[in-house]
Amino acid sequence: MEDVGPQLRKTRVTRGMSLTKVAEMAGITKGFLSLAERGKTRVSVPVLLKICEVLDVTIGSLFTYPSEPLVQGGVPIYMGGVDLQEFLLTPVSEKHIQVMRTTMQPQGGSDGVYTLDAESIFVVVTQGQLSLELDGQVQVLEAGHSMTFSARKPHSWHNPLSTESQVLWVISPPLSMKKQDALARQMGDAGIH
Repeated sequence: MEDVGPQLRKTRVTRGMSLTKVAEMAGITKGFLSLAERGKTRVSVPVLLKICEVLDVTIGSLFTYPSEPLVQGGVPIYMGGVDLQEFLLTPVSEKHIQVMRTTMQPQGGSDGVYTLDAESIFVVVTQGQLSLELDGQVQVLEAGHSMTFSARKPHSWHNPLSTESQVLWVISPPLSMKKQDALARQMGDAGIH
């Protein structure tokens, strides 16, 4: 949140919205939002997505994207969650997929149920395990297991082990950097041109 929090604050101030109003609309306390904007607390994926919705920005707009096709190790990003580190592996020029690597400490994960503005999510466990709850059903994926599901279905996830786990996420199409991109994609999906 050290990088994301100040971006959220800048967006809120630019839009002329008070801390109280954004917190109320996002269903969180003013104190929690203040801590988040200063990068002093972790935020669950669902809460971060709700703050973005209130501020009328996409979560993809908060990422720093690799500029070159060759990406070594990935660029750190923050999509919310607890006890994890995430890295973006696809460059800004990639228009069809977005790949992220997540390292989760024991019990680390999304910290709540959410959906994404994309079509499909593919996940593969590269180390440890991933407990994935999808539409109320829990699947435990072992290292080497993969699963594909709709990004629009409510889901949550965490590392059920007492040791570190790692996964790769592939999101298609990529999370939009601009609200207009998401709107255009939704209209295209609905056959509106």
